[in-house]
Amino acid sequence: MKKQGFIRGLRAFFSMGFEKLDLHADIIKAVKKSGFVEPTAIQKRCIPEIKNGKDVVGQSLTGSGKTAAFGLPIIEKIVHGKGIQALVLTPTRELAVQVQETLRSFASFMKVNVIAVYGGVSIQPQADALRKAEIVVATPGRMLDHINRKNVNFSNTRFLVLDESDKMFEMGLIEDVEEIIRQLPKERQTLLFSATMSNDIQHLIKKHLRNPIVIKEQVHVDKSLLKQFYYEVQQREKFSLLVHLLKNKTPGLAIVFCGTRREVDIVSRNLRLNGLKTMAVHGGLSQNKRSFAIDSLKKENVQVLVATDVAARGLDINNISHIYNYDSPKTSSEYIHRIGRTARAGKYGEAVTLLSDRDYDNFRNVLSDRSIQIQKEQIPEFQRVNFVREIQRSRDSFQRRDSRPSYSKYNMGSRNSDDKPGNFKPRLGSSKSRDSFRTRDNREKRRYNS
Repeated sequence: MKKQGFIRGLRAFFSMGFEKLDLHADIIKAVKKSGFVEPTAIQKRCIPEIKNGKDVVGQSLTGSGKTAAFGLPIIEKIVHGKGIQALVLTPTRELAVQVQETLRSFASFMKVNVIAVYGGVSIQPQADALRKAEIVVATPGRMLDHINRKNVNFSNTRFLVLDESDKMFEMGLIEDVEEIIRQLPKERQTLLFSATMSNDIQHLIKKHLRNPIVIKEQVHVDKSLLKQFYYEVQQREKFSLLVHLLKNKTPGLAIVFCGTRREVDIVSRNLRLNGLKTMAVHGGLSQNKRSFAIDSLKKENVQVLVATDVAARGLDINNISHIYNYDSPKTSSEYIHRIGRTARAGKYGEAVTLLSDRDYDNFRNVLSDRSIQIQKEQIPEFQRVNFVREIQRSRDSFQRRDSRPSYSKYNMGSRNSDDKPGNFKPRLGSSKSRDSFRTRDNREKRRYNS
């Protein structure tokens, strides 16, 4: 009898709607208006703990509903007109905008002012908005700019959220994060969310969270919904195979991942020359261009988004049927985040890696995670197409800089750090080696990350 009662209680827990989470009626109304009916597993477990004032560590896949997991209980505790009460730190501009939009939708029937703070746009309108803000979603670099300009007052801040913490470490942002944390009240509730848990993140948890509740959900894509395979192909035929797959094997939207900004520009331009509706996203583009490209894919105005790993984290884009790794990711963590863009919400997806000689070392690193199972696929017959590596110089200053293989782009006023300095080569004729640039690049990367 006890066992049957326990099972009934368990079933009731996992079938409960948002009403059972004891959230404010206006929040539940907004959630239903947004199209959500049942909370996800991470939401069911996180929301009660956050409502009870606990520090929480949440680990789950991108797209599992982490924003609502921390956002709903925070919104419920915001007092209108009491200044900045919650700070959410995200690694990229795109994620900051997405989190802001999501929180605004959840707070649509309440008086809660949610703003996003990130680089690449004018700083003064953000400074004006900060005076009235109650929830701030920010990238670390731009947040530090506002702190140094004394544009923010954290005296009433009760919540700190570190979203996509593993990406912050990868991008070299953790020093900025630490500096921001030093400006916050010590008496606060800290919530940390990450898809992976490295030793660095464990150290961050021990340093800044108080007896946190650790909640771990599924950290790998559902294998029954995702087919993962690779083709071994010669480098000179890689692009032709990609065009064939996009035109003949890709019924939905696709994201093509490349290792560098320059490669993104080259591949994107060549796909357009071959009749595919394509846009590019990388850190060298203005924020308006990056947002426009992502919105175009969301609205299905384009078929293909060609991107660096800036698009692999946190972005909520529906109907992505295929992920193509034109360049192999360097680590298993990067691979997991890339393929997390597809096979979502119960839909089938495919993750395809195009493997040439220069990709083998990185691909071995990916396969070091034994949980990742990628099958070799027989190459189909395909037609060779033209591939032009030269990019005509554009009036756009960002594209002009990307067309030159120079480290100096970090000193040209661009506050971007989506690509890693190791991907770039020094100018021809320079006596400086790649190693001599790394210390400066890491410093500039932290400084210009927003």
